[in-house]
Amino acid sequence: MALGLGLLGPLLVASASSAASTSTRHVDVVQVSGWIDPIVVDFLTKSVHESEAGGAEALVIQLDSPGAVVGARRLDGLTRTIKAASVPVAVWIGGAGARAKGDAGEVALAAPIIGMAPHAHLQAGARVLNAAQAKHAGLVQLDEQQSAVLGTFLASLDGRSAAGRTLHTATFTPQKTGPPKAALTVQGRLAKLELGPRTMHTVASPPVAYLLLCAGLALVVFELFTGGIGIAAGVGAVALVLAAYGLAVLPTNPWGIALLVLGTFGFAVDVQTGVPRFWTGVGVVGFVAGSLVLYRDPVQLGWLPLVGGVVGVVLMMLAGLPATVRSRFSTPTIGRESMIGEVGEAVVALDPEGVVKVRDALWPARTNRATPVAVGEGVRVVGIDGSRLEVAPEHS
Repeated sequence: MALGLGLLGPLLVASASSAASTSTRHVDVVQVSGWIDPIVVDFLTKSVHESEAGGAEALVIQLDSPGAVVGARRLDGLTRTIKAASVPVAVWIGGAGARAKGDAGEVALAAPIIGMAPHAHLQAGARVLNAAQAKHAGLVQLDEQQSAVLGTFLASLDGRSAAGRTLHTATFTPQKTGPPKAALTVQGRLAKLELGPRTMHTVASPPVAYLLLCAGLALVVFELFTGGIGIAAGVGAVALVLAAYGLAVLPTNPWGIALLVLGTFGFAVDVQTGVPRFWTGVGVVGFVAGSLVLYRDPVQLGWLPLVGGVVGVVLMMLAGLPATVRSRFSTPTIGRESMIGEVGEAVVALDPEGVVKVRDALWPARTNRATPVAVGEGVRVVGIDGSRLEVAPEHS
């Protein structure tokens, strides 16, 4: 059956509205995107049972997934449910760049009717096939034209047999020229995950879980060094709890988490001293390495969230947090020139650069190479050079 895409795309959308008012027969349509996790498995299983109980003409699964992150037992249970369903189950791999790869391909192939939109891909075993290749191999029943959009896919189900019944989803009127004119005879009922499960499904996506972990670690350090009222710590704790859920669902490498924590600790050490030194290097290396090895196959962290997470944390630790600490704890003055003559002590040895504590605030400082100052020794401010204090040993 050939269907005209240019004509049928908008036509079938309009026909669906008229069908809703003239017919009680319906097709359930559920949308699944992202990794197939426990929430999606439960959602699909529930959808099959509800379609069976509700007398649906068919259940259509709109699938776009890079794979599954559930165990073999749960995945097998889902595929058995789809195969044994008393309602016809059809999978439409549709949408821009839609795919059913890895174990998601097994879920698609469990359905008796499959269609792939143009530019969609389906993995069968070790092979990843486009729509034409999958049709030629006999893995899908509806071609690119019949599966171009959801409307044409629903219409093309008409006359197909599955679960012991023949589907009736559309009527076709012959035209003098061109393909027949189609009108849906069923109402499409779209269902998605509810807000709570949808939120947790989003949290369990690799980039979101990673960015939540980065944000949580950074906010906890921010709270420790700024002496706030707990808002940053509270938000960071929530981010860490959500990240923990997502990382528990995904195949996570414990070494990746350990390296991210080590990197955060390294940044925190040098934030305390006020000058990027050895531990800042440890922080950068640890955070980058932890980000790269955080997930195990088949999950991979994309370059965009990886760069965003690393750059965001580094900028916060090296620029934002030290400036916040200095502005919060430094003693306000009408001009820093008034600090000349003040005394303090070296927090990081000056040889010739280091960190001093003056007026209960940490400052980057410099002394003469001929008069290095050890940690704990007294210093006197003799000049101001931008944000750096020029100091000399107190008893020189």
